[in-house]
Amino acid sequence: MANDISWIKTHCARMDHGGCSLVVGVRDNRIVKIKGDPDGPLNRGYTCIKAKASVDKLYHPDRLLYPLRRVGKRGEGKWKRITWKEALSEIASNLDRIKREYGARSVAFCQGMPKGIEHFVMIRLSNIFGSPNVVAVQDVCHAPREIGSFHTCGFYPVADLHYASEVIILWGSNITATNEEGLVSRLLVSQIKRGTDLIVIDPRRTAMADRSSIHLKIIPGTDNALALGFLNVIIEENLYDREFVKNWTAGFDELAAHIRQYRPEVVSEITGVSASLIRKAARRYAISSPAAIQWGNPIEQNANNFDTVRAIVSLMAICGNLDIPGGNVQANEPHVLGLGKFVRTDLIPLKKEEMIHCYHNTVPGLMTVPSAFFRSAVLDGIPYPVRACYIQCANPVISYADSRRTVKAISELDFVAVSDIFMTPTAMLADIVLPAATQFEFDDIGHWGLGHGYVLARPKIVDPPQECWPDIKILNELGKRLTPSELWFEDHNSMLDEILKPAKMTYREFVKKGYLKGDDAFRKYMSKGFRTPSGKVELCLSHADRLGMSSLPQATTLYGQDKAFPLVLTSAKSPYYLHSSYRWLTRLRRFAPRPEVEINSATAAMYGIKDGDKIIIETANGRIWQFARVTEKIRDGVVSASYGWWFASSGDEGWKTSNFNMLTSVKKLGKAFGTPNLKGIPCRIKKSLDRRVLE
Repeated sequence: MANDISWIKTHCARMDHGGCSLVVGVRDNRIVKIKGDPDGPLNRGYTCIKAKASVDKLYHPDRLLYPLRRVGKRGEGKWKRITWKEALSEIASNLDRIKREYGARSVAFCQGMPKGIEHFVMIRLSNIFGSPNVVAVQDVCHAPREIGSFHTCGFYPVADLHYASEVIILWGSNITATNEEGLVSRLLVSQIKRGTDLIVIDPRRTAMADRSSIHLKIIPGTDNALALGFLNVIIEENLYDREFVKNWTAGFDELAAHIRQYRPEVVSEITGVSASLIRKAARRYAISSPAAIQWGNPIEQNANNFDTVRAIVSLMAICGNLDIPGGNVQANEPHVLGLGKFVRTDLIPLKKEEMIHCYHNTVPGLMTVPSAFFRSAVLDGIPYPVRACYIQCANPVISYADSRRTVKAISELDFVAVSDIFMTPTAMLADIVLPAATQFEFDDIGHWGLGHGYVLARPKIVDPPQECWPDIKILNELGKRLTPSELWFEDHNSMLDEILKPAKMTYREFVKKGYLKGDDAFRKYMSKGFRTPSGKVELCLSHADRLGMSSLPQATTLYGQDKAFPLVLTSAKSPYYLHSSYRWLTRLRRFAPRPEVEINSATAAMYGIKDGDKIIIETANGRIWQFARVTEKIRDGVVSASYGWWFASSGDEGWKTSNFNMLTSVKKLGKAFGTPNLKGIPCRIKKSLDRRVLE
């Protein structure tokens, strides 16, 4: 009966970065319906299939329901049920023992994509414990854009979709399929309906490419060259904003001289985009005001990401689109607690010198350790040994580049604890597995620390299973056992009030309001300048020598001609899953039941491959199988494989057969952030004669 349903407002989470406002129907402490909230500021009533299916993970029969201790060999799948008291005591005693034997920095705390405040609670625990090493995926997601921008213009320029833009470039951003850190597609669609022109840069013909006036089908991994080609056109044809360049940039003459070598004809040979199309797109962006570039994290997923980010920010700058309505803005945060105070950076003053990646001379600004360097510390003791890790909200076996190396590293640790809601390939390697509460089962704050200028209320809707705890509660209780208890909270929910204290409201008051947004304020540089050494946008970096980087963005190619591997491999996020998560939800599996690799019909014909064929994809690092989807939506010569696949029913082999990261390598890393090449990898394909299929 509909009249006995209670409707509660919240925001989506843990199916993507979240952002969509939801109305959740509850009956007898059980969720019965989820729908979009028409009053939602970002989604305006829209929500995707992932949000509607998110309830299914709460009631899945294979969900982890109580703590487990490993009793067999790692990966063997033999467990004993234990109490929370036993689990927390064993984790604390093992981490404390390793701290005494090797030092606090020998313990790493591992996090996947930040999903709520649990990421920052983990950083707090790590800092108080004394370890500088929180390992995360920043090097392939968000940090290159954020840090590269900071060194160039002093802030992270977010596409402002709240104000009208004449032109929007979607550069490696497919926000109708995945939520790009809170930029929900409904805002973009509304602009297009009002007449905003769209330029799409993507090797795939996405839904937004079909609505664009210009689609540049770029070869994956060549974005830095394309951006330099845009700069060449705009500067050589005097299409730039002369007043802004004169008053607010440093190094324009040097940049202008540098980009002369990147004529569209030269860039076309690198990127696979015709010179005429490069000129057309560059001119369209340059003469439009305001114009925004919505950039996605594919541009970060290769060794050239620092140069790519610098070149794109330079584009925003010379065209006068920085920090203006409808351009790329410095989002103003609401009045909530700053991250530094919450994570207690004051208690670990040498952190910036002692983090693992500092030994590798990465560009300053990374607050987490790149996964490649974490594994070097475990396997090679470089720069010092790491002997234990605690993992939450992450499945490194599937999500880190070079899965074999990940399994080897985790297997060689003295102690591993994992918090999750399902027995993943990573959890299978743990000594202790903890059952986590998930979305709708605890109070949380969304988007804190992501730099988009707002925070979202995510109140508890229903009770979790009796022994499933929120990650923030687990960390709070571990903190009391591992570190001085006075630095923690009697009730973990008090953290939420602490974060909101500067806003002069309690968490309950915040829930009634729904969200907090920073005040709109633009062109802040007019009074304060840019937060760079010169006070201007540094088109030519004044401190490049100190960073060990080139002062001007380069166009180094990722690959050369290789007859053994003549095709180019990339991947794309699925609109139905979040990285490696939720392939065990029947409702979502119906939409994407198996791993598929997109191949252009001309490429498929060359290799005798038909739609639906099981094929082998091979790189210099490994081989997997997936099913061919022959389509005109991918450029010829590019192979776009499914990312994040594993098969729970296949035990210790389930992470090998179709997992994209069996094909990737950490042998070559970007100097700036230790990023491996996840896009633009030389590969080859062939039809498989093996018809067996894992489920």
